[in-house]
Amino acid sequence: MVRRDRLRRMREWWVQVGLLAVPLLAAYLHIPPPQLSPALHSWKSSGKFFTYKGLRIFYQDSVGVVGSPEIVVLLHGFPTSSYDWYKIWEGLTLRFHRVIALDFLGFGFSDKPRPHHYSIFEQASIVEALLRHLGLQNRRINLLSHDYGDIVAQELLYRFKQNRSGRLTIKSLCLSNGGIFPETHRPLLLQKLLKDGGMLSPILTRLMNFFVFSRGLTPVFGPYTRPSESELWDMWAGIRNNDGNLVIDSLLQYINQRKKFRRRWVGALASVTIPIHFIYGPLDPVNPYPEFLELYRKTLPRSTVSILDDHISHYPQLEDPMGFLNAYMGFINSF
Repeated sequence: MVRRDRLRRMREWWVQVGLLAVPLLAAYLHIPPPQLSPALHSWKSSGKFFTYKGLRIFYQDSVGVVGSPEIVVLLHGFPTSSYDWYKIWEGLTLRFHRVIALDFLGFGFSDKPRPHHYSIFEQASIVEALLRHLGLQNRRINLLSHDYGDIVAQELLYRFKQNRSGRLTIKSLCLSNGGIFPETHRPLLLQKLLKDGGMLSPILTRLMNFFVFSRGLTPVFGPYTRPSESELWDMWAGIRNNDGNLVIDSLLQYINQRKKFRRRWVGALASVTIPIHFIYGPLDPVNPYPEFLELYRKTLPRSTVSILDDHISHYPQLEDPMGFLNAYMGFINSF
């Protein structure tokens, strides 16, 4: 009798906990995205949108040096946005006539449809569509990329190599800290869970918050160059815009695509004759030293490489903007 009474009280307690948890969980899942900081709001306000197959794509397009024919297109990494380039933006406008960057579909201020089959092929087509929109489809383009953007650049390079009409004419390519080789890429634990989580992925993306995000991203920065809390909030605000946290698992399928299409994308890098450079933060846990660099130099012996200070990690353009910019200018001015 005493035992039954104890079990009854325990069941009643769990019911009360459940009744309390339901509205709390509902409130948690409907927390609005953070407000944009003045700097991020300014970045959005100074940008524009164009439409690709009914989807709005955010981009920046600045006019720099008057009289120069040079154009550079910047391709950002996962899971952030074109705002990753803000620390070197002004420096680039002092060298190039046009400096252009976009938020890939599913990132930053661009649309984030769901469900949607996100692919590197689609992102490359969006880059091509943007340059057609800007009337630059027949101009020679310098590509500067990072992380996820490196893979998009590889697909654009493959199309350029095939000499298909409507494709970009690429003058040069500079990559940075991207997992261009599946065999040397070390995704974070959360990335592994989300890309292969099955039914668990939608739950994880809904439960993701600033604390989980910041704890996951901070380790890919060097110990002396980690972002401030306000910088992390800017990154998180870009992800949460348009409920972007709910498509992270879909975006991460690029890791599986990279493995499936390794021959196509690594082959494109190895076979073209345009100038190629790699800027490398050697403390990167995602593309670790020396394994990554040894394979890169073996596969692309004609490519030049800039290795930044040994405490610079996965986001070199944010961690060492001056070193990154100097390395890129040294490359651009070498041909």
